[in-house]
Amino acid sequence: MAAADKQDADFAEYVAARSLWLRRVAFLLCHDSDRADDLVQTSITKLYIHWPRVVELANLDGYVRTILVNTYLAEQRSPWWKRVTLGHEPTADAAASKDPNPDLALDLGAALASITPRQRAVLVLRFYCDLSVEDAAGQLGCSIGNVKSQTSRGLAAMRRILEPPDTTSHAGAGAGADARGPQDRTGSTRTTSALDTRTAPTPRATRNVPPRNVPPRAVPAPSAGTTAFPEGS
Repeated sequence: MAAADKQDADFAEYVAARSLWLRRVAFLLCHDSDRADDLVQTSITKLYIHWPRVVELANLDGYVRTILVNTYLAEQRSPWWKRVTLGHEPTADAAASKDPNPDLALDLGAALASITPRQRAVLVLRFYCDLSVEDAAGQLGCSIGNVKSQTSRGLAAMRRILEPPDTTSHAGAGAGADARGPQDRTGSTRTTSALDTRTAPTPRATRNVPPRNVPPRAVPAPSAGTTAFPEGS
Protein backbone atom coordinates (compact mmCIF):
# COMPACT_ATOMS: atom_id res chain seq x y z
CA MET A 1 0.00 0.00 0.00
CA ALA A 2 1.32 3.41 -0.94
CA ALA A 3 2.07 5.91 1.82
CA ALA A 4 -0.69 8.26 0.67
CA ASP A 5 -3.21 5.42 0.64
CA LYS A 6 -2.20 4.39 4.15
CA GLN A 7 -2.58 7.94 5.38
CA ASP A 8 -6.06 8.12 3.90
CA ALA A 9 -6.97 4.79 5.46
CA ASP A 10 -5.71 5.93 8.87
CA PHE A 11 -7.62 9.19 8.53
CA ALA A 12 -10.87 7.42 7.63
CA GLU A 13 -10.42 5.04 10.55
CA TYR A 14 -9.87 7.86 13.00
CA VAL A 15 -12.86 9.86 11.76
CA ALA A 16 -15.12 6.82 11.95
CA ALA A 17 -14.04 6.17 15.53
CA ARG A 18 -14.26 9.76 16.81
CA SER A 19 -17.00 11.40 14.73
CA LEU A 20 -19.77 10.75 17.29
CA TRP A 21 -17.65 12.21 20.09
CA LEU A 22 -16.84 15.25 17.95
CA ARG A 23 -20.50 15.75 17.16
CA ARG A 24 -21.48 15.67 20.82
CA VAL A 25 -18.90 18.31 21.66
CA ALA A 26 -20.07 20.39 18.70
CA PHE A 27 -23.71 20.14 19.76
CA LEU A 28 -22.91 21.27 23.30
CA LEU A 29 -21.15 24.28 21.83
CA CYS A 30 -23.82 25.39 19.35
CA HIS A 31 -26.97 23.60 20.63
CA ASP A 32 -28.15 22.93 17.10
CA SER A 33 -27.99 19.60 15.26
CA ASP A 34 -27.41 21.02 11.79
CA ARG A 35 -24.77 23.45 12.97
CA ALA A 36 -23.07 20.65 14.90
CA ASP A 37 -22.81 18.61 11.69
CA ASP A 38 -21.32 21.60 9.87
CA LEU A 39 -18.80 22.22 12.64
CA VAL A 40 -17.67 18.60 12.60
CA GLN A 41 -17.38 18.59 8.80
CA THR A 42 -15.33 21.79 8.81
CA SER A 43 -13.07 20.49 11.57
CA ILE A 44 -12.52 17.18 9.80
CA THR A 45 -11.63 19.01 6.60
CA LYS A 46 -9.05 21.11 8.45
CA LEU A 47 -7.70 17.98 10.10
CA TYR A 48 -7.29 16.23 6.75
CA ILE A 49 -5.21 19.12 5.39
CA HIS A 50 -2.71 18.73 8.25
CA TRP A 51 -3.08 14.98 8.67
CA PRO A 52 0.37 13.89 7.44
CA ARG A 53 2.15 15.95 10.11
CA VAL A 54 -0.29 15.48 13.01
CA VAL A 55 -1.16 11.80 12.68
CA GLU A 56 1.63 10.84 15.07
CA LEU A 57 0.64 13.33 17.77
CA ALA A 58 0.30 11.84 21.24
CA ASN A 59 -2.89 13.82 21.88
CA LEU A 60 -4.61 13.81 18.52
CA ASP A 61 -8.04 14.20 20.15
CA GLY A 62 -6.89 17.40 21.81
CA TYR A 63 -5.67 18.76 18.50
CA VAL A 64 -8.98 18.05 16.78
CA ARG A 65 -10.93 19.44 19.70
CA THR A 66 -8.94 22.66 19.49
CA ILE A 67 -9.82 22.93 15.80
CA LEU A 68 -13.50 22.38 16.61
CA VAL A 69 -13.67 24.95 19.43
CA ASN A 70 -11.73 27.59 17.50
CA THR A 71 -13.96 27.07 14.46
CA TYR A 72 -17.04 27.51 16.61
CA LEU A 73 -15.75 30.69 18.29
CA ALA A 74 -14.67 32.16 14.95
CA GLU A 75 -18.16 31.62 13.53
CA GLN A 76 -19.71 33.29 16.57
CA ARG A 77 -17.69 36.41 15.86
CA SER A 78 -18.79 36.48 12.24
CA PRO A 79 -21.56 38.97 11.29
CA TRP A 80 -22.84 36.38 8.82
CA TRP A 81 -23.34 33.88 11.61
CA LYS A 82 -25.24 36.43 13.69
CA ARG A 83 -27.58 37.19 10.79
CA VAL A 84 -28.29 33.54 10.07
CA THR A 85 -29.01 32.56 13.67
CA LEU A 86 -31.18 35.56 14.51
CA GLY A 87 -34.38 34.26 16.12
CA HIS A 88 -33.27 30.64 15.89
CA GLU A 89 -34.87 28.19 18.30
CA PRO A 90 -32.58 25.36 19.51
CA THR A 91 -33.64 21.82 18.67
CA ALA A 92 -33.15 18.66 20.68
CA ASP A 93 -30.17 16.54 19.73
CA ALA A 94 -30.74 12.90 18.85
CA ALA A 95 -27.80 11.91 21.02
CA ALA A 96 -29.56 13.38 24.06
CA SER A 97 -32.18 10.61 23.86
CA LYS A 98 -29.59 8.20 25.26
CA ASP A 99 -29.26 10.22 28.43
CA PRO A 100 -30.71 8.41 31.48
CA ASN A 101 -32.51 11.62 32.45
CA PRO A 102 -33.53 13.34 29.19
CA ASP A 103 -35.52 16.10 30.93
CA LEU A 104 -32.50 17.11 32.99
CA ALA A 105 -30.32 16.95 29.89
CA LEU A 106 -32.66 19.30 28.04
CA ASP A 107 -32.72 21.72 30.98
CA LEU A 108 -28.94 21.74 31.18
CA GLY A 109 -28.67 22.11 27.42
CA ALA A 110 -31.03 25.08 27.40
CA ALA A 111 -29.14 26.73 30.26
CA LEU A 112 -25.84 26.09 28.51
CA ALA A 113 -27.19 27.63 25.32
CA SER A 114 -28.21 30.80 27.16
CA ILE A 115 -24.71 31.82 28.30
CA THR A 116 -22.07 33.51 26.17
CA PRO A 117 -20.18 31.45 23.56
CA ARG A 118 -16.89 31.92 25.38
CA GLN A 119 -18.33 30.76 28.70
CA ARG A 120 -19.96 27.82 26.95
CA ALA A 121 -16.70 26.75 25.36
CA VAL A 122 -14.91 26.91 28.71
CA LEU A 123 -17.58 24.87 30.50
CA VAL A 124 -17.68 22.23 27.77
CA LEU A 125 -13.91 21.82 27.88
CA ARG A 126 -13.77 21.80 31.66
CA PHE A 127 -16.70 19.58 32.56
CA TYR A 128 -17.63 17.55 29.48
CA CYS A 129 -14.15 17.01 28.09
CA ASP A 130 -12.77 16.88 31.66
CA LEU A 131 -9.85 19.20 31.03
CA SER A 132 -7.90 20.94 33.75
CA VAL A 133 -7.84 24.72 33.95
CA GLU A 134 -4.34 24.71 32.47
CA ASP A 135 -5.28 22.42 29.56
CA ALA A 136 -8.42 24.41 28.79
CA ALA A 137 -6.40 27.62 28.76
CA GLY A 138 -3.92 26.01 26.37
CA GLN A 139 -6.63 24.89 23.95
CA LEU A 140 -8.38 28.26 24.03
CA GLY A 141 -5.16 30.23 23.81
CA CYS A 142 -5.94 32.34 26.88
CA SER A 143 -4.69 32.77 30.42
CA ILE A 144 -5.52 30.51 33.35
CA GLY A 145 -7.18 33.43 35.11
CA ASN A 146 -9.46 33.98 32.12
CA VAL A 147 -10.56 30.35 32.21
CA LYS A 148 -11.30 30.60 35.92
CA SER A 149 -13.33 33.78 35.56
CA GLN A 150 -15.27 32.45 32.57
CA THR A 151 -15.99 29.24 34.48
CA SER A 152 -17.26 31.14 37.51
CA ARG A 153 -19.45 33.48 35.48
CA GLY A 154 -20.82 30.71 33.30
CA LEU A 155 -21.77 28.51 36.24
CA ALA A 156 -23.37 31.45 38.04
CA ALA A 157 -25.45 32.30 34.97
CA MET A 158 -26.60 28.69 34.57
CA ARG A 159 -27.43 28.48 38.25
CA ARG A 160 -29.67 31.53 38.00
CA ILE A 161 -31.53 29.91 35.11
CA LEU A 162 -31.86 26.45 36.63
CA GLU A 163 -32.66 27.70 40.15
CA PRO A 164 -34.91 30.79 39.89
CA PRO A 165 -35.58 32.64 43.17
CA ASP A 166 -38.44 31.13 45.16
CA THR A 167 -41.08 33.78 45.81
CA THR A 168 -43.88 31.43 46.86
CA SER A 169 -42.71 31.20 50.46
CA HIS A 170 -42.79 34.98 50.88
CA ALA A 171 -46.22 35.23 49.29
CA GLY A 172 -47.55 32.41 51.45
CA ALA A 173 -46.23 34.03 54.59
CA GLY A 174 -47.88 37.32 53.70
CA ALA A 175 -51.20 35.67 52.91
CA GLY A 176 -51.11 33.74 56.17
CA ALA A 177 -50.39 36.89 58.13
CA ASP A 178 -53.33 38.68 56.53
CA ALA A 179 -55.61 35.75 57.28
CA ARG A 180 -54.55 35.66 60.94
CA GLY A 181 -54.69 39.39 61.43
CA PRO A 182 -51.97 41.90 62.25
CA GLN A 183 -51.69 40.70 65.83
CA ASP A 184 -50.29 37.31 64.70
CA ARG A 185 -47.67 38.50 62.22
CA THR A 186 -44.10 37.53 62.77
CA GLY A 187 -42.37 39.84 65.23
CA SER A 188 -45.52 40.82 67.14
CA THR A 189 -45.20 40.45 70.90
CA ARG A 190 -48.74 41.44 71.89
CA THR A 191 -52.13 40.02 71.04
CA THR A 192 -55.30 41.96 70.43
CA SER A 193 -56.62 41.28 73.92
CA ALA A 194 -53.40 42.55 75.46
CA LEU A 195 -53.48 45.66 73.31
CA ASP A 196 -57.11 46.32 74.31
CA THR A 197 -56.26 45.94 77.97
CA ARG A 198 -53.39 48.39 77.73
CA THR A 199 -55.19 51.06 75.68
CA ALA A 200 -58.68 50.94 77.19
CA PRO A 201 -58.73 50.67 81.00
CA THR A 202 -61.34 48.37 82.41
CA PRO A 203 -64.16 50.34 84.18
CA ARG A 204 -64.47 49.85 87.90
CA ALA A 205 -67.18 47.60 89.11
CA THR A 206 -70.11 49.54 90.58
CA ARG A 207 -70.66 48.71 94.25
CA ASN A 208 -74.11 48.77 95.76
CA VAL A 209 -73.32 50.92 98.82
CA PRO A 210 -76.29 52.13 100.87
CA PRO A 211 -76.46 55.92 101.41
CA ARG A 212 -75.21 57.21 104.69
CA ASN A 213 -77.66 59.03 107.00
CA VAL A 214 -75.92 62.38 107.25
CA PRO A 215 -78.01 65.07 109.08
CA PRO A 216 -78.45 68.30 107.15
CA ARG A 217 -76.10 71.08 108.09
CA ALA A 218 -77.87 73.74 110.22
CA VAL A 219 -78.09 77.24 108.81
CA PRO A 220 -77.12 79.84 111.44
CA ALA A 221 -79.82 82.40 112.31
CA PRO A 222 -79.08 86.06 111.67
CA SER A 223 -77.79 87.89 114.64
CA ALA A 224 -79.67 90.75 116.26
CA GLY A 225 -79.41 94.10 114.60
CA THR A 226 -78.82 92.63 111.17
CA THR A 227 -81.15 91.92 108.40
CA ALA A 228 -81.18 89.07 106.09
CA PHE A 229 -81.09 91.42 103.10
CA PRO A 230 -78.96 94.46 102.40
CA GLU A 231 -80.47 97.88 102.64
CA GLY A 232 -82.25 99.25 99.64
CA SER A 233 -83.52 95.87 98.48
